[in-house]
Amino acid sequence: MYRIVVGLAAMGLLSCLGGCGEDPIIDAAECGNGLTAQEADAGWELLFDGSSLEHWRSYQQETLDPGWAIENGCLARVGGGGDIISRRQFGDFELKLEWRISDSGNSGIFIRGDELGDSIHHSGYEMQILDNAGHWDARNPTHRSGAYYDMIAPDHDTTVPAGTWNQVHILAKGQDVEFRLNGRVTAAFTQGSSQWQALYADSKFTDRPRYGTLLRGHIGFQDHWDKVWLRNIRILELTPPSASSSAPER
Repeated sequence: MYRIVVGLAAMGLLSCLGGCGEDPIIDAAECGNGLTAQEADAGWELLFDGSSLEHWRSYQQETLDPGWAIENGCLARVGGGGDIISRRQFGDFELKLEWRISDSGNSGIFIRGDELGDSIHHSGYEMQILDNAGHWDARNPTHRSGAYYDMIAPDHDTTVPAGTWNQVHILAKGQDVEFRLNGRVTAAFTQGSSQWQALYADSKFTDRPRYGTLLRGHIGFQDHWDKVWLRNIRILELTPPSASSSAPER
C-alpha cells in the first residue's frame, strides 16, 4: 500500500509541476484573429473570429459545452467540456492556427473524424499538442508536440516553451497528409499506404477499425483536462465540396 500511495503521489506531483493551481487567463492583446489580404483573395475562411463560436459544437452534441469558451478573444478550454468538433466536414484542405498550452499541458488537433465512435479518436487522427518540457507523456517520442499521435514522431523539437504561441499548418489532399509546426514538417504520411498500415499495426488504435479510413470529416480539438488556447483558426478548402459529398451542418 505504501508503494502505491507514494507512486500515485509522485505521479500527481509530476503532473502538477508548473501546471496546478488557478488557471491563467489569456491577455486580450494576444488574441488576434483575421485573414491577410492574400489569404482572403485566395479563399481562406476563418473558423474562429474571436467573437463567435458558431462553427463549433461538442462531439455528438448539437451545442457547445461551456467548458469551451471565448477568453479575451481566444478559443479556450476553460473547464471540463469534452472534445469539440467543427460543424462542417472537410476533405482536401489547408488548416492554419496558433495554439498556446498551459504548463505541463496536453491537447490535440483532430482531422477527418466522424461521430460513430465513443470519441473522435476512433476515426480521426491527431496532431499532438504538448508541453514537451513539462508533461510526462513526452517520454514517448510519438506523443510529443507536432507528432502524428502514437504513429510518427517528429525528428526534431520545434516547439516554443509553454506559455508562448506555436504555429500549425496541416495540409490534407487525397490520401497525403503533412503536419507542420512552427514552419517545419513534423510528420508526413499517406493514409492507407503499406507504411501507414505498418504504423497502425504497431499503434494503440488497432481495436478501432474506422481509425484513419476517412478522406473527409470534422476538425476537432481535444479536452485532455488541461488549459489550452487557440487563435486565428482558418481553413482553405482545396476541393470545393459537392452536394453529394458534403455533410450538412448539425
